[in-house]
Amino acid sequence: MRFHTPTMQLKTKILLLAILPLLLLTAGVTLVALNQARALGEQEIQTFERNLIASKEQALRDYVSLALTSISHLHGHQDLDPEDAQAQVKAILRDLTYGEDGYFFVYDDNGTNLVHPVQPELEGHNLIELTDDNGTKIIVSLLELARNGGGFLRYQWLKPSLNRAEDKLSYVVQLRDWEWMLGTGLYLDDIAQEVTKIREQVNRNVRNTFFTVLVFTAVTVILIVMIGIAFNVHEHMLADAKLRDLARRSMQFQISERRRFSRELHDGINQLMVSVKYRLELALSTLKKQQDGAEAHLLKGQEVLNDAIREVRQISHDMRPTVLDDLGLLPALKSLLGAFAERTGVQVELDVDLDQRQLTEEIDITLYRVVQEALTNVERYADASVLTLQGSWHGNSFRMEIRDNGCGFDLTDKIRSDGIGLRNMRERIELLGGRFNIESTRGGGTWISAQLPVELYS
Repeated sequence: MRFHTPTMQLKTKILLLAILPLLLLTAGVTLVALNQARALGEQEIQTFERNLIASKEQALRDYVSLALTSISHLHGHQDLDPEDAQAQVKAILRDLTYGEDGYFFVYDDNGTNLVHPVQPELEGHNLIELTDDNGTKIIVSLLELARNGGGFLRYQWLKPSLNRAEDKLSYVVQLRDWEWMLGTGLYLDDIAQEVTKIREQVNRNVRNTFFTVLVFTAVTVILIVMIGIAFNVHEHMLADAKLRDLARRSMQFQISERRRFSRELHDGINQLMVSVKYRLELALSTLKKQQDGAEAHLLKGQEVLNDAIREVRQISHDMRPTVLDDLGLLPALKSLLGAFAERTGVQVELDVDLDQRQLTEEIDITLYRVVQEALTNVERYADASVLTLQGSWHGNSFRMEIRDNGCGFDLTDKIRSDGIGLRNMRERIELLGGRFNIESTRGGGTWISAQLPVELYS
């Protein structure tokens, strides 16, 4: 017993096979695109942050240069009293502020704070061991940078306007004549805020892109499913139409068969029975009159009755040949062709190879009826002298071919005018899912081919 996948399941699998690669491809492309977008966004953020820091570094250089210019008339002049000059420099630097949190600071080489206008309580205290939350030794690092010609240091320091520690970028130089470290700094919390905003915007754009792709994919999948459903409905409508047409043709075929059977009964058996009845009545009448001739009437009635019996057997054989049930298709075809050759004088060639494989009952009777119908057409119309019947396997299909050397006919005109037999043959084959072909030309004979898929019924 062979089981077959339902059509609906097969169509569902085909639809899934169409959708799954799309989903996998879309997911892969989306992940790659999102990762690239994140990486590119992060690169842009880092570039933006570096540019902001570079601008602040340049601003710090300018501020320190301004401070050095402000004290240049006091620093480095040997004719001035050092203590007085240093006091004036401290005063100038305490007053030299910019912005809300911009100021200058001064430390001596030992780490003691000399100028701190925002946190004056630090002045005079040694802060050499001061360390921020990240473990950076602030004053030690700044002094080292100043001794080496100046530089930048990033650390955490109290922001006066917020009263909490924030990241700060400072630039320091050394006043070599006094071994002082002069510097100023800018807080970086505004950069952090800008970077955070940009990063949030990038993430928002990535999410929007993801949801856009998701919506686009969902719409595409829905469209594919709807198109699949539409095709499925269309195919079902076509299948229903074909099924209705097949049912109609099957009904017409049954009606045609019944009409033919009724006509044969009426024209053959009924007339024979009437003749027998008439002969018996004549014999009975003759016997009553005691006249000679009753025996002749009885003998004639017997003869007609024998004809009726043969006619019944012929009709029964035509409806269901017993040799087909008892011996199989090949012997039945040999019997059919033998009777045809004896009756018509047509030379018959039979070449059927079943290769020890068993055909189903439906295929046996269908092929037998096709051959029977073809022989009837040859006998009535072909005027042929040779007929060839061949049968062979083609994979899991069995094909039978019938060829004659008769007068042939115009296929289109024949089907249009009186092609009931041809239509019957085609419908019998197509009813079992097979293929039926016929070719004919005037004066060139006729070729009929019937191929049936055996695996569907085995």
